[in-house]
Parts: sequence; structure tokens; C-alpha cells
Amino acid sequence: MERSRQLKRTLLKFLSFFSVVRGYNIAVVIFAQYLSAVFIFGSQSRAITVLTDGSLFLIILSSALAIASGYIINNFYDTEKDLINRPFKSLLDKKISRETQFRVYFFLNFLSVLLAWLVSWRAAAFYAVYIFILWFYSHKLKKYPIIGNITASLLVLLPFFGILMHFQNFSWGIFAHGFYLYLIILIREFVKDLENIKGDFANNYQTIPVRFGTNVSKSLITFLVLVTLLPAFALITYYEVGYMQYYFYVSSGLLLAFIIFLYQANSQLDYKKLHILLKLIILLGVLSIVLIDPNVIINGKKLVIPYL
Repeated sequence: MERSRQLKRTLLKFLSFFSVVRGYNIAVVIFAQYLSAVFIFGSQSRAITVLTDGSLFLIILSSALAIASGYIINNFYDTEKDLINRPFKSLLDKKISRETQFRVYFFLNFLSVLLAWLVSWRAAAFYAVYIFILWFYSHKLKKYPIIGNITASLLVLLPFFGILMHFQNFSWGIFAHGFYLYLIILIREFVKDLENIKGDFANNYQTIPVRFGTNVSKSLITFLVLVTLLPAFALITYYEVGYMQYYFYVSSGLLLAFIIFLYQANSQLDYKKLHILLKLIILLGVLSIVLIDPNVIINGKKLVIPYL
């Protein structure tokens, strides 16, 4: 019986840690980074060469550790807000003490910079700055309208910039991909503000819906959705994206439907569903990267994508 209780406590602590560091999100980021490295950033190299690149592995691992530490510090500052917006998650997160979370936070940061140092001092400096911005965002910036949303969205993209610097492969096509993803992430951040309005209001977070109202927030989101259609059109029309063009058709249709659902939404559950829809669009985008050059999966050969 005692052994069973001990096993249960251990499992709860593992689930708590997985919840604090958002293990699912980190797994998706790692997967997306490798797909991007193979099909976009390192498109001029053989797939096996990219996948066995030790420096790339260290860069992606450094990113994962830095992101995990970012979630820990963000969880620390959002404790009071999450008690209102995510009561179940808050109870689960408390299975690990704050002292333990802080120790893990500093250890992950140290390990992230150390692994990046094995690649180069520039990589170490990049992740040191990235870790600082993660902390500064959680400590200050996230409480302010627009600048907090812009910063949060940039923080999601910065690990991919680290891979871009590794391959030194710059092109307008890559930036168009990045701009499309950035806009969807930014829209998601504004939807999260609508979803978390109760907790934000109670804790004096000056988000758009708290400060200016939900109608202003919905208008801004609508504008961003329409802007998102521009890089999607450019990627389909001017760049060779292979079968991934069908993803942009589908995602554009989903985003237009999203606008209709947005103006019908008036509860936390409604905004949660919209948030999930945006997550689905992002996940489909990650999986659709392989459609740029399916030949890599079919017979292992690598084609050079013209616009890269």
C-alpha cells in the first residue's frame, strides 16, 4: 500500500513538472525545428546530413531547455492569475514546490547556455539573451497591451532564428514563412487575452480587452487575420512550396471561418475553442512542412527548393 502511494505521488509530481514546463509545447517545437531544418533552412543539404548534425542537435536542445525554463518563470509570475483562469492546472502545478521550480529553472538556464557554448560563443550569447528576454517578458512586459503580445510572439520564433543563423540560409521565402507563422501566433496571443480576461482584470494585467474592451480586441484580431492572408498568397504565388500550397488554402479558409466564430464568442469556453482552432492551424502547418518536398520521405533524396 505504501509503495502504491509513493508511486502515485511520483506520478503526480511528474505530471506537475510536465504541466509547468508545458512538455507538449516543447515536443512540438522540437519537431517543428527539425522539420524546418530539413525542408527549409537546410534544404540544400541531404536530409541525413541535417539530421545527424551534432551542432544542430545542441542548438535545438538548448532551445528546448531555455523554453522549459521560460515556462517555469512564467508560471511563477502567473500563479495568482492561473488560479482564476486555470484552477485545475494551478492545483497540479503546486505538486512541485516553488523552491524546486527555481532550482530547476536556474539549472536549465545554465545547461542551455553551456550546450550552446559547445557550438560557439555566439550561440551561447544568443541563448543567454533569449533567456533574459524570457524572464523580462514574464516579469514586466506581459502586463502591457500590444507590446506584451508582440514580445510573446517573437519569443516563440526566436529559437527558429537560432537555426537560421546556424545554416546561414537567408531568403525572402524563409521570411515569408516566418511572417505567416508570426501573425498566427500573434493572433493566438490576442485570443488568449480574451480567454484570460477574468484573471487579467483581477491581477491588473493591462491587456487589450481589459483596457479597451472586447470589441476593440476583436477588431484588432480581424485586421491581423486579413493581413495573414497576404504572406499566404505570396507563398502560393511567388515561391515553390510544393504540396504545402494546399495547407495555405485550407488554413486561409479556417482563418476566415475563425472571424465568424470570433464575433459569436462571448464566454471563456468560446475563446478556448478559438484558441484550440489556432493551435490546430499551427500544428497542421508544422506537419505540412514535409509537403514542400515529399521526395525526402519517399526515397530519401533531397531536392533543392528554388527560392531557397
